Amino acid sequence: MPAADIAAVYTFAPDSHQQELRRPLFVCSVSAGFPSPADDYIEGELDLNRLLVDNPPATFFVRVAGDSMTGAGIHHHDILVVDRSLAPTPGKVVIAVVDGELTVKRFCKDGDRLRLAAANPDYPDLVPAEESSVTIWGVVVHVIHSL
Repeated sequence: MPAADIAAVYTFAPDSHQQELRRPLFVCSVSAGFPSPADDYIEGELDLNRLLVDNPPATFFVRVAGDSMTGAGIHHHDILVVDRSLAPTPGKVVIAVVDGELTVKRFCKDGDRLRLAAANPDYPDLVPAEESSVTIWGVVVHVIHSL
């Protein structure tokens, strides 16, 4: 059964010597429809670590290999920000270990039965057998991808 493979795992390890990476954050929004006049002032600075990582000791990054989650906006080579401190709840995208293999899928419960749903009609959902070993590593909280 095809599953999105996880290519690499990167652990977020805060370093006391780490500098914040603050970049300007503009007050105005960027129009995705008709252009609007640009405001010429900055609201403040934005640190991507603070924006993307709520719980540093429980957060890791992982790169996606495969396309079973494209319907959820997760594409091949994207980097996922995963929080291990969050409980998996139905509808959340999770990193799971099924019989020793990592996969990214949507967490679903059908009564007492676990289902890991693909977000691409070309891939079947993963319904682990009762004798399967399943561990949820964490909940995906952000997706980072290039255009």
